[in-house]
Amino acid sequence: MRRVRSRIALLGRIEGLPIAAVLLVLYIVFIFTAPKVFLGYRIYMSFLQTVPPVLICALGLTFVITAGEIDLSFPAVVALSGFILAWMFKTVDAPWAPWVGFVLALAAGGLIGYINGWLVARIGVPSIMATLAAQFFWYGVTVLLAGGLQLDISEIRENPLHGIFVGRLFGVVPAQAVWGLALAIFLWFILNRHRFGEAILFIGDNPNVARVMGINVEATRVRLFTMNGVIAAFAGLLLTMEINVFYPTQGQGFLLPALAAVFIGGTSIAGGQGTIVGTFFGAYIIGSLEAGVVASRISGYWVQLVQGVVMAAVVVLNIVLENGKVARLSERIRHWSVPSRSTPDLPETDDAALR
Repeated sequence: MRRVRSRIALLGRIEGLPIAAVLLVLYIVFIFTAPKVFLGYRIYMSFLQTVPPVLICALGLTFVITAGEIDLSFPAVVALSGFILAWMFKTVDAPWAPWVGFVLALAAGGLIGYINGWLVARIGVPSIMATLAAQFFWYGVTVLLAGGLQLDISEIRENPLHGIFVGRLFGVVPAQAVWGLALAIFLWFILNRHRFGEAILFIGDNPNVARVMGINVEATRVRLFTMNGVIAAFAGLLLTMEINVFYPTQGQGFLLPALAAVFIGGTSIAGGQGTIVGTFFGAYIIGSLEAGVVASRISGYWVQLVQGVVMAAVVVLNIVLENGKVARLSERIRHWSVPSRSTPDLPETDDAALR
C-alpha cells in the first residue's frame, strides 16, 4: 500500500500531468457526446490553429505572475504588433517589407514591455495600474494610427514569411502550433534551468530575500516585462498572419482566456511558483471547451457555466495535489481497509516527508 501511495504522490508531482489528464478526459467526454466531430482530425487541427496565439500570451504571462506581478497590457501589444506588420505590408511594395514589419513589431512589443517594467521596477508603480494604463494607452495609439479601419493583407500568403509561421506542415498541421510548442519548451528551460528563471522564482517568493541573495530585483523585473512584451507581439503577428487581416480591436478577447490558462495550469497567483507545462495544457483546455460544448449540442446558454465548472474543478485538483492531500487520503483509506492491530504505525519522519 505504501508503494501505491508513493506512486500516487509521485504522479501528482509531475509537472502538468494533472492538467494533461483533465484535457484527455475532456476530449474523451466530447468523443462520446459529439462523435461525428471529435472522432475526426479536423476539429483538432482547428484547435492547433486557433489556440496558439492565446497560448503564447499565456506562456509569457506565466513568467510575470510567477514573479508576483501582473501584465494587463498584452492585448494592446497584440493589436499594435498586428498593425505594424499590416502597415508595412500595405505601404512598402517590396518582398522584404513583411520581414521588416515583423522585426519592428517585436521591437515595439519589447519597448512597451520595457516601459512597463521601468514604471514598475524603477518608479514603483504597482504593476496592475501601470499595465492597465498601458492597455488603454496603446490600444488608443493603435486605433489612431489605423484610423479605426481594418487592413486586408490577404496577399501576404504569397510571402515566405506566411508559410514559415502560419503555413501548413505536410499540408495539414498549422505551423503556429509548432511555434507555440517550441516556445513552451524554450521557456520551460528558461524558468527551470536558467539563472533568469531562478531569479523570477525567488522574486515571486520574496523580493527582499532575493536581494539578499544578490539578485538585482529591479533589473530582473524590467527584463521580465520586456520579454513579455516581445512574446505578446509574437502572438499578435501569428494572429494577424493567420486571419490575413488586421483589425484595431484584435486581442481584446485574449485577457481572460490567457489568465485562466495560467491559473488552471497551476501557477500560483501569489507568485513564487509557475508551471509552463500546466499553462500549455490549460490553454488547450480553455480553447477546446466552447467548441466541445457546442458540438455536443448543449444549449449555448450552458457554455460559460460548463467552462466555469471545469476551471474550478481543475484549480481544486491542483490545490489538492499541491497540498499533498492525495497522500493523506490514501493513508486514511489504508486505515479503513486494514485492521488497526495489523497496521504498523509509520514513523513521523516518513509521514512528514510524504507531506
